[in-house]
Amino acid sequence: SKLAAEDRCHLNGLAMKDNKPAYVTAVSKSDSVEGWRHRKRDGGIVMDVVKNEVVLDGLSMPHSPRLHNGKLWLLNSGTGWLGYADLDTGKFEPATFCPGFLRGLSLHGKFAVVGTSMPRNLGFVGLDLDDNLKAKDVEPRCSVLIINIETGDIVHWLTFESHITELYDVAFLPNVRRPMHMGFKTNEIRQLITMDGNLAD
Repeated sequence: SKLAAEDRCHLNGLAMKDNKPAYVTAVSKSDSVEGWRHRKRDGGIVMDVVKNEVVLDGLSMPHSPRLHNGKLWLLNSGTGWLGYADLDTGKFEPATFCPGFLRGLSLHGKFAVVGTSMPRNLGFVGLDLDDNLKAKDVEPRCSVLIINIETGDIVHWLTFESHITELYDVAFLPNVRRPMHMGFKTNEIRQLITMDGNLAD
């Protein structure tokens, strides 16, 4: 009903089309202070920003909507499924189960990169993700998964162990040959020096 710093619906994802906002995801349609916390299991929505209307509902903590090759892909995070929105029927079409709480989606060609996180003990209780992990006989993990969206197969993965338990986003880095990541707990970040390749010319 109004813009207020009350985290009413927990709007958390944005899909762009032609450099303009097209779709957003939210954990619920709640219109009261932190009302989304009571709707995590099935209150999630996708909203068409241009039409100002809900085009998909009944989701569980959806994240990371992305338009790719004519489809609106997203993460139904509270269930562990990557899938896409069938905007004609208003249904979520699951494509690949990923073992963990999903956040972060990037697509390139026939591949998707998805981030999985360890579920928080208190924040994610009562989600279908728990049942789905048990049904698949798998433990949740913090990882980056590469998925062939044509087949639904997970073709490669990188699992983080020890300190890293949650990921918030992922991205393809085209034409990067030696990517690296740095944390803030060690001294590498203070000593790293990078130079543009053109400086040597």
